[in-house]
Amino acid sequence: MGSGQSTARAELGVVKNFLPYLWPRGEFELRARVVIALLFLVGAKVANVYMPVLYKYAVDALGGAGQKTGQAASGGTDTTSLIVVPVALIVGYGMVRILVSAFGELRDAVFAKVAQRAIRTSALGVFEHLHGLSLRFHLDRQMGGLSRAIERGVKGIEFLLSFMLFNILPTLLEIFMVSAILWALYDFWFALITFVTIVIYIAFTLIVTEWRMKFRREMNQRDDEANTKAIDSLINYETVKYFNNEPHEARRYDAALRGYETAAVLSQVSLSKLNIGQGAIIAVGLVLNMLLAAKGVQDGNMTVGDFVLVNTYLLQLYMPLNFLGFVYRQIKQSLTDMERMFSLLDVDKEVEDKAGSAELACSDAAIRFEDVKFSYNPDREILKGVSFEVPAGKTVAVVGPSGAGKSTLTRLMFRFYDVSAGRITIDGQDIRDVTQNSLRREIGIVPQDTVLFNDTIAYNISYGRPGAEQSEIEDVTKLASIDGFIENLPEGFKTKVGERGLKLSGGEKQRVSIARMLLKRPKIMIFDEATSALDTRTEKDIQQALRDVSRGHTTLIIAHRLSTVIDADEIIVLRDGQVAERGRHQDLLSQEGLYAEMWAQQQELREAEELLAHAGEIPG
Repeated sequence: MGSGQSTARAELGVVKNFLPYLWPRGEFELRARVVIALLFLVGAKVANVYMPVLYKYAVDALGGAGQKTGQAASGGTDTTSLIVVPVALIVGYGMVRILVSAFGELRDAVFAKVAQRAIRTSALGVFEHLHGLSLRFHLDRQMGGLSRAIERGVKGIEFLLSFMLFNILPTLLEIFMVSAILWALYDFWFALITFVTIVIYIAFTLIVTEWRMKFRREMNQRDDEANTKAIDSLINYETVKYFNNEPHEARRYDAALRGYETAAVLSQVSLSKLNIGQGAIIAVGLVLNMLLAAKGVQDGNMTVGDFVLVNTYLLQLYMPLNFLGFVYRQIKQSLTDMERMFSLLDVDKEVEDKAGSAELACSDAAIRFEDVKFSYNPDREILKGVSFEVPAGKTVAVVGPSGAGKSTLTRLMFRFYDVSAGRITIDGQDIRDVTQNSLRREIGIVPQDTVLFNDTIAYNISYGRPGAEQSEIEDVTKLASIDGFIENLPEGFKTKVGERGLKLSGGEKQRVSIARMLLKRPKIMIFDEATSALDTRTEKDIQQALRDVSRGHTTLIIAHRLSTVIDADEIIVLRDGQVAERGRHQDLLSQEGLYAEMWAQQQELREAEELLAHAGEIPG
């Protein structure tokens, strides 16, 4: 009971959240369209209810004409009126049918803009909110399931508008109108039988459909599971190939599909049971009304046309109700899907701008980390009171072993997370007190793991500053030493890079990333292992290019390869989330501490690599 009430409250909450999209504030045109569409809807239903009445009169007129035409043949009675009246009624019947169809199409045409605007606005709101959520949310979510939730939510809105507003509500209106007409024209029993039949039909349909929902829910869960596994597997295509795990991936995918298959079979069997029950209920009501009408005809209280009218009304009501189970199930599913999509709007933004936050006033672009502490989880502190400064126009490098907290510094700089304690300032302004947009506008980054859009090279570079001229794009490719590579491609800048940039090598992707950052023209530059995927020769070229472009810019370098930071104005050595050493390259070597030890290890490794490379060039 509690679960049912909770579900009902959730569904009402979804409808409440959605109503503002249906009746948009300040949108007079859209509101007028809603009113006009409702008028067309009422017009269509009135015409639809009146149509069987014309049919009845036509049947009665034809019956009378047939009876009296024989009399005219023998007695010479004037038959002109007896022919004209049925023809006029038949033509009128046809015109009303046209009106029913026309009103319905006009309703859909007028309401289309309202429906599509509601779909667009709600989907855009969720999309923008997702981009406003923290990195933690996106790391914890599976993108396959998330994209499926949004897709289903949008389809749910479209279905709800199409069927609930223009199918269920008009059908209920028609039931009351037909019952009232039958009561007024004939007898209370006709109205009662019709009304009770429809009520029993609806109750049976809703109860059985509710029972069937568990099969639909299982189908959706299995579908989500299969979709997520398929997307994850295809995104990690190379990893699957590396380990020869195609059969393993196929088994995982098939397991989810097998569950979907089982639930789908049960759903179809239960649907057949529902359809049999619906047919039986309508048949019983139809037979009862026809028996009453037949008795009325025999008693002389009703005509053959009345007999046809009663039968037509029940069949006419049955046609839209025939889809009630499907519509009800889909409405319930649509509400569930919409609830899932709208629930994303309830996810709190871990990092938000403060009320009245100002724009970052970035002139010198001096950065200070003041006793910064941070932890992703409460039980594991990553940064334990880190303090250092990046003076305006200078280059500071942060090095250290893996897990020391180097990359965490860049995430805090961009406010993907907020510090647990201490503060980070730019030109004396706490970055938590300025807008995120103005902060990120002043910072450019070349990340360690470069992910590109499945688009052209030109698009991926221009993403640094959408709308940049082609000449500007070409200039930054020269600075990033990728211009020669692009010129040698058959399609040049129009070359597609593939999903996540998989058509490019690691070094090529990083050079595209460097060009993209340069195009942004930031005042603060961050290089997070920017040359880690480059060969030694290209690395030297890129280092020189980076030195050139970062000259006069405040630059923070996160590096594992120490050879990339020997020219830095200061090197910060992190160990276990704390500053272990600091100074220039030669000063740190003379201290013979952690930095000197890391330098010696990397030099030995580099010498070994060079020896192997040299040995490979010597003919055997």
